[in-house]
Amino acid sequence: MMRTRPLKVALLGCGVVGSEVARIMTTHADDLAQRIGAPVELAGVAVRRPSKVREGIDPSLVTTDATALVKRGDIDVVVEVIGGIEPARTLITAAFEHGASVVSANKALLAQDGAALHAAADEHGRDLYYEAAVAGAIPLIRPLRESLAGDKVNRVLGIVNGTTNFILDKMDSTGAGYQEALDEATALGYAEADPTADVEGFDAAAKAAILAGIAFHSRVRLDDVYREGMTEVTASDFASAKNMGCTIKLLAICERAGDGGSVTARVHPAMIPLTHPLASVRGAYNAVFVESDAAGQLMFYGPGAGGAPTASAVLGDLVAVCRNRLNGATGPGESAYAALPVSGMGEVVTRYHISLDVADKPGVLAQVATVFAEHGVSIDTVRQTGKDGEASLVVVTHRASDASLSGTVEALRKLDTVRGVASIMRVEGE
Repeated sequence: MMRTRPLKVALLGCGVVGSEVARIMTTHADDLAQRIGAPVELAGVAVRRPSKVREGIDPSLVTTDATALVKRGDIDVVVEVIGGIEPARTLITAAFEHGASVVSANKALLAQDGAALHAAADEHGRDLYYEAAVAGAIPLIRPLRESLAGDKVNRVLGIVNGTTNFILDKMDSTGAGYQEALDEATALGYAEADPTADVEGFDAAAKAAILAGIAFHSRVRLDDVYREGMTEVTASDFASAKNMGCTIKLLAICERAGDGGSVTARVHPAMIPLTHPLASVRGAYNAVFVESDAAGQLMFYGPGAGGAPTASAVLGDLVAVCRNRLNGATGPGESAYAALPVSGMGEVVTRYHISLDVADKPGVLAQVATVFAEHGVSIDTVRQTGKDGEASLVVVTHRASDASLSGTVEALRKLDTVRGVASIMRVEGE
């Protein structure tokens, strides 16, 4: 039976995502009401610039006083799409205190203060949902914390930033340099005027922290995630990758240690085999590969950003939270019972691709091989080219720890025959 009194929704932010949320709530109002069991009403929209014309939104709903909006007391759900740490954190906490549940797309805040926000939601018996915080429209948070709740997730490996994937895909497919590919991404609207958060891996690191926390039932904060950007990736790196039957992606990788006693979370460029499903993810799309004990290997793929795709995830959460509200229940909260420690990058074990500039003379390869052996790093393949007294030596290792590889590289730099280390890149997705 349909309840006639509407559930009231406050929208914080009315930019690219917020305006799409408002539009879908209006144009799909009847369908949403049938799916929820009650109508939903947009009761207020908090913005910074009230004079801006917002098509389809009643101007009387627009306010600059977000604090007053979330404290009204008659609001059932607050949708937060303003981003950043403050005032979002204060507004979300106030929403819980005044009886509202929250749907958020704020990856940065959740990665930094997710535990405190979950605690506030639990204290006041309210929901905190955030499907839209990771990978846009792709259903990922809910499958991890609900569909796979009875399974043991061992690894989450994914492309979670569309801007960087577009740039790297362009470099791979056309031979463009980094700056040329970035300029095209900016012209097409895939990259912000200041792309630092994307290309230096900050955006992906926040998402990795959220994914790792859910997948491993442990608290993982942004500061726990190793981060390395992709601005140093070159056309020659792609040439080397192709020689190995690989391509290069900026990956977010969350995994359990071999003994199961700790977890790691990291973001960095990596070579992956062309046979791996993630290698075929093109343009600005996202994809996440999940490996678990019972389900095996699962892949989630789709648009990872944009107004409509992200709004789709927000609306999915809104429907779920409203249903819970009608039933007097709450959905899954934080699950951190495992409390696994987060290991440092030095303990991560993977393969490596190292390109060295060396002197072109007898004995160089033997010297280099000796250094690898002395640091316990086994070599898989070696390729050497050179002329006129200079040479390039490409070494691909078997699996080794980051700490042992770092010691190896430091020792290599001290060899008189090694002119420099041109590049070091991890090889993932075996």
